[in-house]
Formats: sequence, C-alpha cells, structure tokens
Amino acid sequence: MTKLTLIRGLPGSGKSTYAKQLQLSNIARHLEADMYFIDRNGDYMFDARYLGHAHEWCLQSTGSFLIAGIDVIVSNTFTTMKEMRPYIDLANGLGAALDVVEMHSQYGSIHNVPEETMAKMRARWMTLPKEYNVRVA
Repeated sequence: MTKLTLIRGLPGSGKSTYAKQLQLSNIARHLEADMYFIDRNGDYMFDARYLGHAHEWCLQSTGSFLIAGIDVIVSNTFTTMKEMRPYIDLANGLGAALDVVEMHSQYGSIHNVPEETMAKMRARWMTLPKEYNVRVA
C-alpha cells in the first residue's frame, strides 16, 4: 500500500526541511508547489500569477507517483481543509494510507513572504478534525 504524507505549516515552519529528512528515511518522492517556481539554474522565481498552476502540478504529480506505487510527501501550507481536500480525496481514491503532520516552529521564511501575507495565512489556519490523527513535528 502506498502512503501519502501531507506536511502543513506556515512559511518558515520547517516543512521542507522535515520533508527532506522524512524522505531520507523512507523511499518516497517529496513534492511541494514551490518546486514549480525553481528554474533550470536552481533559482526560485515565484510568480503569483502561476500559483494555481503550481498547486495543480503538485497534485497531478502526487497522483502520478502514487499510481506508480511510490510513496509521496507533500509539504505545502495547507492552511484549510479546502486546500487539503484534493489530496485527501486522491489518497482515498487510490487506497493510499494518509499521514498528516503539522509544523509549528518558526525559523523565518526563506522565500521572504511578506508579513501581510503571513498574517492572512495565520488568520485562515484551520484546526483539522480529530479523524486525521494529526501529529506535530
């Protein structure tokens, strides 16, 4: 059975770092919407106009790997159930185990997310239903 691990948290909470550590201890593919904005030189070139495309790419890539029998770790902010729902539905539809991890540390955003944007994310943060057995890392 394949496994989908969703890592959620605000920018700078350690999601990517934790995902990379988790990936090293498991045979899994790590994905996040931010990867869509990395150019061929390895530079991060964020463009808000393409944020929807980035999330669609991340979801489609997740599905492709799960279908191929490869475990996937997705580290995105996932502030609301609406943002998580497509991944949860994907895991359920493919019979993949689901693991949800929350990151609560604050190390500072490497992508220089404006404080106004961070405040909006904090305001929309949703506590997940108990059925998801969220663990905090």
